[in-house]
Amino acid sequence: MPSIFDLLAMLLTATAVFAWLNHVYFGLPHTIGLMIMGLVSSLLLIAGELLVPDVHLYEDLTSIIRHIDFQHIVLDGMLAFLLFAGALHVDFSRLRNRAWSVGAMATIGVVISTAIVGTSLWLLAPLLGLPIPFIWALVFGVLISPTDPVAVLAILKTVKVPASLEIDMSGESLFNDGVAVVLFSVLLAAATGAGELAPLPVAEMLLTETLGGALIGLGAGYIAYRASRRIDDYVIEVLISIALAMGAFALASRVDASGPIAVVLAGLYLGNRGPMDALSEETQRYLFGHWTLVDQILNSILFLLIGLEVLVLRFDGGHVLLALGLIPVVVAARLLATSLPVLVLRRWQSFAPGSIAILTWGGLRGGISIALALSLPETPEKAMLLTATYCAVIFTIAVQGLTLKRVIRHYCGGSSEPSPEPRAG
Repeated sequence: MPSIFDLLAMLLTATAVFAWLNHVYFGLPHTIGLMIMGLVSSLLLIAGELLVPDVHLYEDLTSIIRHIDFQHIVLDGMLAFLLFAGALHVDFSRLRNRAWSVGAMATIGVVISTAIVGTSLWLLAPLLGLPIPFIWALVFGVLISPTDPVAVLAILKTVKVPASLEIDMSGESLFNDGVAVVLFSVLLAAATGAGELAPLPVAEMLLTETLGGALIGLGAGYIAYRASRRIDDYVIEVLISIALAMGAFALASRVDASGPIAVVLAGLYLGNRGPMDALSEETQRYLFGHWTLVDQILNSILFLLIGLEVLVLRFDGGHVLLALGLIPVVVAARLLATSLPVLVLRRWQSFAPGSIAILTWGGLRGGISIALALSLPETPEKAMLLTATYCAVIFTIAVQGLTLKRVIRHYCGGSSEPSPEPRAG
């Protein structure tokens, strides 16, 4: 039977091949291209299982997948790197000026999306003979609500966008990840019987986890910044950034604070304060390049892993039909989650033309949603939720991701305000 090393070798080899094929033949934005080919490869695995069920390769893969603890590997491992990589590239000076719009969409927007998608799943599933408890429907609602900051940034680097809209999109994508992960933990604990949904305990837990994670992230980021300022050696400084991501997440998790919030704040601090007077141009090239590469590799691996996990749980036609029915619901929920904050805040803050349409269509789902779905415990609802996540991600990446440029150009094509140059890496 193939080992875990064999599986990892296969996944990394596939990622390298996909990157080469995209660069030579397709020319898609790098992150989007890797995601799409990762999705295609996992679809081929599923198709192979359906067409040739006796192929021993799939039996071997199934036996390996069943021995992987996705909850710990993904939720307690990969997630820290994904969030840190996204935070590192966000310009805080511009983010601060859009704090109200970003904050509203990243918090109220996630709650709105969770409620709409979760309630719709709960109502729709019984019509297809697939009843699901309301709390598990809400779990799906929250895991599919966060958008992928790296996928969004990959598009924004290739098209002219007003600066205010760019920071709304990238900032909201980053912070709704952290908010969604905290809310996901609360709902999952309630769904598995490990917690309750009483308003006061939930509010206390959210406040404690958020503030604790923020303090740990800022403190760890400051220490990493001061350490990097004393030296000029890109090898050591990249190593410090890796230690920062892992250390902040581990420490926060150990003291019952929010690990995701901790790594987001740590990445924001180092990514913005460091280039001022601590990171040389050479170090910035290596550091930002390293984290871009880490994020792209992890996203590709996650797409392949969710395809393998769906394969293990057996592809079910009823689940696919339900998932397809939920795709327009996810888009509609995204529309309401972005339009309500924009319409309310328009009195006090300016928004670029077409902001609601672009923010809605730019709500690409990716690694974070897949990571949360893979971390679900082995319950009767897992197969349904994995398939629904898988189909929703395919749609947002393959359809929305590849047409987002056209939507942006339709509304902002005449804008004279170019998107600022991205950071090194």
